[in-house]
Amino acid sequence: MSCICSPPPSRDELEWAADATDCDEHLLALLLMLKSYRRMGCFPALEDVPEMVVDFVRRAVELPEGTLPAYWAERTAKHHRGLVRKQAGVTYDQAKARGIVEQSIRKEAAAKNRPADLINIALEKVVEAGLELPGFSTFDKMASKIRTEVNASICTGIHDRMGAAQRAGLRRLLEDRDSDGTTLFNRLKKPAKGPTWSHFKN
Repeated sequence: MSCICSPPPSRDELEWAADATDCDEHLLALLLMLKSYRRMGCFPALEDVPEMVVDFVRRAVELPEGTLPAYWAERTAKHHRGLVRKQAGVTYDQAKARGIVEQSIRKEAAAKNRPADLINIALEKVVEAGLELPGFSTFDKMASKIRTEVNASICTGIHDRMGAAQRAGLRRLLEDRDSDGTTLFNRLKKPAKGPTWSHFKN
C-alpha cells in the first residue's frame, strides 16, 4: 500500500478536493481516499493508510507539517466517499456487485479450481460493470463456498453415472493393499515416471 498515491495528486484533483472541503484535515483525507480508490478500487480506513503515504500526499499538496487526515462525523466521510465514486465513475451497489461475483465464480468454478483464479475473474467482472468492489473477504468467502458446492456437484454427477461394479472398484482402491501395506489409491496418486519402455509396461 506504500505506493497507492503514485503519482501525486494533480492540480485538478487538488482543486476538486479543495472545493469540497473546509479544512486541511478533510482535504488530506479526501485526497487519500481518492488516490487509494483509484489504486485499489476500495476505501481503506484512514488509520490503515501508512504514515509514509500520508506524508507523501501532505507534502505534495503543501499542507502544514503535522496535518493528519481525519473525520469527526461519519456523515462527512460518507459524503466524501460519494464524491470519490462520482469522480471515479463508479456506482455503489453491493448487492449487484455480490451477484456478479457469485455468477462469475459459479460459471468458472466448473473449469478452474484455484481460488485466486476465480477471485481475479470476479474482480474483472465487477470492474467492467462500473461498480465499487466489495471487500476482499467477500470474494474469498464466496469463492470458497461456491467452489465447494460446484466440486460436490461434479463428484455427485460422476457417482450417479457409475454402475455398481465401478463403485465397488473405487472402494477397493482404499481396501486392497500392496505388499508394503499401502492402498491401491496410494499407487494411483504417484506421479508418472520418465517415458521409458519399462515404465510404460509397468
